[in-house]
Amino acid sequence: MALGGCDGSSDSNDDEDSNIAAKPNILLVIMDDVGIDQMSAFGYGGGDELGMDHVELIELGLHDEVHNLTNRPNLPSIDAIAEQGLKFRNTWSMPECSPGRSVLMTGRYPLRNNIYQAIGPNDLANSQLSEYEVTAPKLLKQAGYENAMFGKFHLAGPDNNIAGSDTPTQLGWDYFYGWIEGLPGSIDTTAGGVYDQDRWSCGFYPHHLPGACYFSDGSCQDMSAPALTDDSSGLLCLSQGGIFVRGFDVVDDHDGLTGYQTCDADLPAGVTLDFETQNAYYVSPLVIIENGVREDVPLTDPRARGYRTTIETDAAIDWIKSREEDRPWMATVSYSAAHTPWQHAPMELTPTMPNLSANLLRCNNPVHGRIIQDQMTEALDAELGRLLVETGLATRTEDGALAYNQDSNTLLIIVGDNGTLGSAVKLPFDPTRAKSTAYQSGVWVPLIIAGPMVNEPGRSVEAMVNMADVFHLLGAAAGIDMSIAVPRTLDAEPLLPYLLNPEQESLRQFNFTQVALNLQKDGGRNGPCAIGNICSHTPVSKGVCEDNGGVWWGQGADDSSAIAAINNLGFNSEEGLEMCWQVNQAIYQLDPDNYSDNRKDIATTYAVAVRNEHYKLVRNEITDYDIASGTGVTIETEELYEINQDEDAPLLDTADRDLLADGEEALDIEVYNNLQQLRSELTAILESQHACPGDGNDDGVVDNKDLEEFDRITVTEGWNGSSTYDFNLDGVTDEADRDIVLQNMGTVCWQ
Repeated sequence: MALGGCDGSSDSNDDEDSNIAAKPNILLVIMDDVGIDQMSAFGYGGGDELGMDHVELIELGLHDEVHNLTNRPNLPSIDAIAEQGLKFRNTWSMPECSPGRSVLMTGRYPLRNNIYQAIGPNDLANSQLSEYEVTAPKLLKQAGYENAMFGKFHLAGPDNNIAGSDTPTQLGWDYFYGWIEGLPGSIDTTAGGVYDQDRWSCGFYPHHLPGACYFSDGSCQDMSAPALTDDSSGLLCLSQGGIFVRGFDVVDDHDGLTGYQTCDADLPAGVTLDFETQNAYYVSPLVIIENGVREDVPLTDPRARGYRTTIETDAAIDWIKSREEDRPWMATVSYSAAHTPWQHAPMELTPTMPNLSANLLRCNNPVHGRIIQDQMTEALDAELGRLLVETGLATRTEDGALAYNQDSNTLLIIVGDNGTLGSAVKLPFDPTRAKSTAYQSGVWVPLIIAGPMVNEPGRSVEAMVNMADVFHLLGAAAGIDMSIAVPRTLDAEPLLPYLLNPEQESLRQFNFTQVALNLQKDGGRNGPCAIGNICSHTPVSKGVCEDNGGVWWGQGADDSSAIAAINNLGFNSEEGLEMCWQVNQAIYQLDPDNYSDNRKDIATTYAVAVRNEHYKLVRNEITDYDIASGTGVTIETEELYEINQDEDAPLLDTADRDLLADGEEALDIEVYNNLQQLRSELTAILESQHACPGDGNDDGVVDNKDLEEFDRITVTEGWNGSSTYDFNLDGVTDEADRDIVLQNMGTVCWQ
């Protein structure tokens, strides 16, 4: 069991000052919700057809060439790097974004820091990345590195955190350019306030007609009708930061026009340009932090307007190109794509996709969303290629292919943060067991590494790897002795040996993943969200629920069917329900005769999985409505699967392959022994973390340092909100918490 994680690191950095220039630069690229199932470079990516029958294609109005559209994103940049580096074909992350990224940045499993699911506005500081953690940028600073992050943060703050939007600085980054909360905002269906609410599902006018493009600085540009092979008028304007106005007296798509808008004309009656509303990937609350000084960029600022993937790439290029050659750097490009809400990328970034006209692809349609998600992933790939070329890390060959510059002294790491969202999963992976679950489709992610330390590039590595191991690689590549640099439990195994030695055998005998609920005030949780026939507590708010095509049953529920069921149960729909099992209770009370057809499957609120070379053990926990008792009942399950990484027919943990379906007694001796081995390993991992009340700085000892930190937070900083010293989890740091420190003074939890 890898709980110390100190062996296998490279030489000590005693001579750091003399050889600092020789340390490799590090470019870490994180893709959002892009699992292994999307990756043809790894042998996966679905079938050869779109997966939609001819009638559906006709209904979409798509051209015949769409029949040849593959059911996978076209990723030439990532494919090229995979061929020139190493493909790690057996990598696990955590089932959701914040825990996956936290494990990467600390080398520590969720059970160490209580980051079990995507961080939301109600999660306490106890479920955010702590200022006391040795994060990747803090680690690399020990070797003289400059550190920057671009794009999605989603590790801590801004809510319930003393640092607020300054959490990137608190956690060690010298420079940050991106989005603290991480998730893109909801789509503005008024397209900038021009149209009625819910008029355009993708946030822009989707047709190719003339009009005027207005900008927040008061300027305006007349637009002629774009070619049908280009982006629509609204998307062209939006991608430049503007708001498109089509014409006068708009009734519906084309009827009722008395003319087209021009810049020298007054706005149509009733139209007010709204530059203050977020619009998913095109209007976002940008935060820029340099040397501890933060700028909150308003939505009216041109820097906060434009396509997110391009903004993230441009910022990374500018920073990398401005670095001095005598100091190593690490740049983390944390792409927002292809997380929901799905919204079209500019067509110039996806030139290999057929023209899927914006007016035919609606962002609130799950079938269309799969196509849009592919397009967004392709746009990420295109911008990644531009990033590498413009920073000198790659060149273009005569045929336009990407050639990585092996002499750049830059270690390139490309990884997915978790598995793919269910509705975008590619065959043969199971869309019902995807992101937010501990099954393979939820945790199996692509990992590609290229650069000067890679011997014999072009290899595939089949050894088990965990996201935590990437943290170990960052330190080892910089020459850091991890046993000294990180004085606490590490779950990371060395990764560098696989780069150096083509014959390296697996250093992991087991792999691990975990998902659960984050800590909220007084035991709260995110409200229930019904997506299709599944109810989940994963979406962090009503807006995020609806961005994923869900119906919100929590506080502020406004869906008519949900309101009827909630009111019939005797609850106020404005307050909503707290639990997913209550959703089923409400459905049953409203229509008991049809309950079996109308009930929701409950998504797991706790899941862990552990695997060895051939088998995987999964434990799930849900709380569902029990008709007999009239309340919620917790159900725990244990499942065992045989799995592998076969490219042609991977053995996956699908429901029909549970080896425990007929009980332990049905197992042969070899399988039974593997089951016992996995149970023992899982128990050891889970029991390796001990509660330590009073230890707010996570150094394993309750001592005067904790009192000093408590006083710094509450007295010096004047903060009484959530912090890691809020031991009773009531959302405030007060004398009750200080008493807990005093009561446990002298306790040694680990050393």
